[in-house]
Amino acid sequence: MRKILGLFVLGSILIPSLASAQEKSLLVVYPRNNHQTTANKIFFIGTAPWTGKVFINGKAVARSKSRHFAPSFPLKLGENLFTVRHQDRTVQIKVIRNATQPVIPQGLAFAENSLTPASDIARMPGELICFSAIAAPNATVSAQLGEIDILLFPQNRQVQLPSNFAALTGQNQPTVQDNITKSQGCTTLDTPGDYGKPQFQITRGGQIFTQEGAGQIQILSPQQLAVAEVTANAGVARTGPSKNYSRLTPLPQGTQATITGKEGEWLRLDYGAWINSKETRIISNVIPPRSIIRSVGYKQVPQGTEITFPLESPVPVSIQQGNKIFTLTLYNTTAQTDTIRTNDDPLIFRLDWQQVTPRQLQYTFNIKTEQQWGYKLKYSGNSLILTLRHPPKLQRSRRKPLSGIKILLDPGHGGNESGAVGPTGYKEKDVNLTVSKLLRRELVKRGATVVMTREDDRDVSLVNRQKMIVQEEPAIALSIHYNALPDAGDAENTKGIGIFWYHPQAHSLAVLMQNYLVDKRKRSSYGVFWNNLALTRPAESPSILLELGFMSNPEEFEWIMDEKEQNKLAKAIADGIVKWFKDSR
Repeated sequence: MRKILGLFVLGSILIPSLASAQEKSLLVVYPRNNHQTTANKIFFIGTAPWTGKVFINGKAVARSKSRHFAPSFPLKLGENLFTVRHQDRTVQIKVIRNATQPVIPQGLAFAENSLTPASDIARMPGELICFSAIAAPNATVSAQLGEIDILLFPQNRQVQLPSNFAALTGQNQPTVQDNITKSQGCTTLDTPGDYGKPQFQITRGGQIFTQEGAGQIQILSPQQLAVAEVTANAGVARTGPSKNYSRLTPLPQGTQATITGKEGEWLRLDYGAWINSKETRIISNVIPPRSIIRSVGYKQVPQGTEITFPLESPVPVSIQQGNKIFTLTLYNTTAQTDTIRTNDDPLIFRLDWQQVTPRQLQYTFNIKTEQQWGYKLKYSGNSLILTLRHPPKLQRSRRKPLSGIKILLDPGHGGNESGAVGPTGYKEKDVNLTVSKLLRRELVKRGATVVMTREDDRDVSLVNRQKMIVQEEPAIALSIHYNALPDAGDAENTKGIGIFWYHPQAHSLAVLMQNYLVDKRKRSSYGVFWNNLALTRPAESPSILLELGFMSNPEEFEWIMDEKEQNKLAKAIADGIVKWFKDSR
């Protein structure tokens, strides 16, 4: 997977066989020959000896004090040939820019892969079903489904939205595709049954062209809806039927919900979320899962408060966190609650509830502290168990202010996952590990217990890194990374420290660490970002991911590689953690 901004892009595109950093000749580590991209420009990362200039297609490029370079060049569609030259050494690199827009057919035909639905779908009676196609201009386009004809009307000025990564490069603007004419139309079907695949038709100048669609259409019977049970440990619920859609609160194993729609391998559940069918099983001869709830009880357990919600069925749930508030929503659930026992609790000030809709029940825990420290959610039979973690107990010590605190450090990448690569070919995975070990030393000096996801150059899957957070239950978790840019970024000028968070319980840690490191180390600020990353996602502890500088920036790379600066950075991170724990009490 490509590592963008130290999170996804350069992991696969910057792993050519690299010459030694000590080699006394021109070295270009990125891009590789025959690199393919959809960006409108590309940057070159490399280095060369002190004497002489580096030319790319005859243009002299700027270099850092250590003679590294990262200039950008525009790309035209198709093949782009570049010659990188330093004295008598040259490197030839071909970069292929692929089009992002479909090729408009000139004759009587549809653009490739433009017919939608593109996969089998199932919907409820009366629900809107839409069809679309791209054809040559001035053509009449329609779709036929059984005996129903749907006229597709041209939708001019199609807008292409920027990718999620665009917010990280400052290019978060949509583009208008004036030359793309997509025809769209919708209909509703009231009778349950299988309607087969639509037949798309183009009519122009008395000629007719017909093509069968890829997706088969089914209307579900409200009286015969199937029930899905989540088999994954934490089923990934999303806002739509693909991985491109945003994540919602994971569904605990055992959750049951009625299936109200299908699209390819994705299932829509009755409360609105979508889940991949691979994370579920179908339960036969079961009525739609519904539940009432009467009693709610909570008790103290080691390092937390455990709340039990006895239910008739394991229903879908979602969670929201706010300042001194933790909200749990139960779907397909109706309250029959008259009494809730609310003993004084170290964490919970008060528990409120409300029936938001006839099938949606909400519990709001008013928390005594501003900072929240993590939670766990699971089903035990039909009872939902929520555990809210208590604040960690700091032992009072000026010399060792982190005594009693467990911290998990995750040196990013490792083994076959190199991460980003700097101008000399030095890999991100190596500097991640070096700085993590230096940071561990500083944290131990301050009294902390430190757990590492890896202590040498080995492969550790994202799933196993997450499992370590769940099993170890650290007070906080930090994933250590260095950054890089996608092709459209400005590698020559983009630099700075950036920090990523996901759950609100990690927000204050991310903001404090960002401000502290920028101030104490006099570094540029790249920014604080909300992002649903594998190592910010665990809910059991406040978890953040630190991007401590740009491997792709020639000047910042020199700072990254400086051993003295690495030691100072590790000390600053440790001091920042001490300050955050002090401020969070």
